[in-house]
Formats: sequence, C-alpha cells, structure tokens
Amino acid sequence: MRILYALLGGLLAAPCTAQPLIWGYGPADTLPYVEPGRVQPQRGLAPRLGEELSKRFDLPVQFIETPNNRLESYLQEGRLHLICNTTPQWMSESQRYHWSPPLYEEEDVLLQHRDRPPLSDLASLHGRVLGTSLGYVYSQPLMAAFANGAIKRQDVRDLDTSLHMLDKQRLDAVIDMRRNLAYKLNQYPQLQLRFSPWVVERYQIHCAYGPHLPIAAQRLDAVLLELRDRGLISQWLDEALRNAADQPDQQAADAR
Repeated sequence: MRILYALLGGLLAAPCTAQPLIWGYGPADTLPYVEPGRVQPQRGLAPRLGEELSKRFDLPVQFIETPNNRLESYLQEGRLHLICNTTPQWMSESQRYHWSPPLYEEEDVLLQHRDRPPLSDLASLHGRVLGTSLGYVYSQPLMAAFANGAIKRQDVRDLDTSLHMLDKQRLDAVIDMRRNLAYKLNQYPQLQLRFSPWVVERYQIHCAYGPHLPIAAQRLDAVLLELRDRGLISQWLDEALRNAADQPDQQAADAR
C-alpha cells in the first residue's frame, strides 16, 4: 500500500568496489515483499531480486529502511536509487521518476472477523472503523469516505498489531495487500479472521528509479522484465508465502 512516501535497510554483499545500488523499503513493508525489522533483510522478494541484480550488474545492493515521509526526497537527492512494491498513483511527484515495467499484480482487500456479516462493498463499511497504515493512499472512493467521515480511518503501527486488534474486535476490518494479509494469516492460524469477498482495488506493482541510479534505467528495465516473463518474480513471491508458517518473522514473534 501506499506509502505516499516510504522505503529502505541492509547490505547484499558483492565482491566489487562499484557504487552500491541503494534500495529503499518502508517500516510497514512486510513479507512476502521484504522481511521487516532487519538490518540486512534475507527473506522475501526484494532480497531475491537484489541478489539477482547484484550478480547481473556486478555491484553491491544495499537495503535501507526509510521513514515513509522521506522516500521521495531521498529518491530525488540520490540517498536512495530505487524503491519497489509501489505504483505511480501512490507517489506525490510520480512524474519525476523512471518507472519499471509492471512486475506483478496486487489488490487491496479486507480482513474481517469471522463472526461479522460479510463486508461486500463501500457502503457496508459506512459507520465502521477500518485499520489502515500511516501515510498510505488507498482507492479514491475510500479516501473520499475517510475525508467525509463516512468511514473512520485508524492508522496502526504495523500489520501484526492491526490483526490482533481485529481479532479482539477493536477494529471492524483491516485493509492491505492480499499477499501481505495471506502471509499473516498463515503465521496466525489461531486468529478468527477471514477475507471479505470485496476487492477494493486492483493495480500493477512497479519499481521507481530516482535520477541518480548508478546503472542505465533501460538495462534495469530489461532484467526485471526478463525475470517477470520467466515467472521468477511470481515464484519468489509464492515461495515466501509458503514459508510463512515455518519461518515466523520477528514482528510476528513479538506480537504473540
């Protein structure tokens, strides 16, 4: 979801002295995209992609976690070179960046308590409290409903906390990417939660490159497109989802 800003933390070592490719990720990013709370993320799509790019371009890839509200300024200044797991409508100055080809499709969906009637559309959320992520931008109709007070937005510090609040019925629903929510449900099978049948929004996920990218944007585009078309990006996402129950991340362990 949408960091109106967001992303970057860690180092994929490569045996060369080239300028590193600095890759950002935000505090709310989670598996299967990236392992949160690590100086050097090892699991998820981003480290797998970073390892592949490091080999292809013979340069180190450095991951740095960055506050959401610093993302765009850091990207413009060259303090980071790219962010992924994003899309142009989430960035306030999207025209300033080079956008990769779409890498995979995602969708925003809701989790709700099993004891509650299905939330099937926007109207079914009216008068309810929706767990959200700070700084994230959602679909235009949903943002309008937040603005006019039809739906109460409650920003929560991380997805683990949101799901436990929902399990205790302190929230009426939680919105996030389907893969993120599926990963967490695999980690927490004891929670009395289920997916709503409503798909709030579908969109394509890209990488955004800043103006100080140390390699030609077209070369990076070509490699990402090859990995997508060979099915490797989807494969790495699926592998991270399957490993959720066997390899709980630190946030999940802390929340238990």
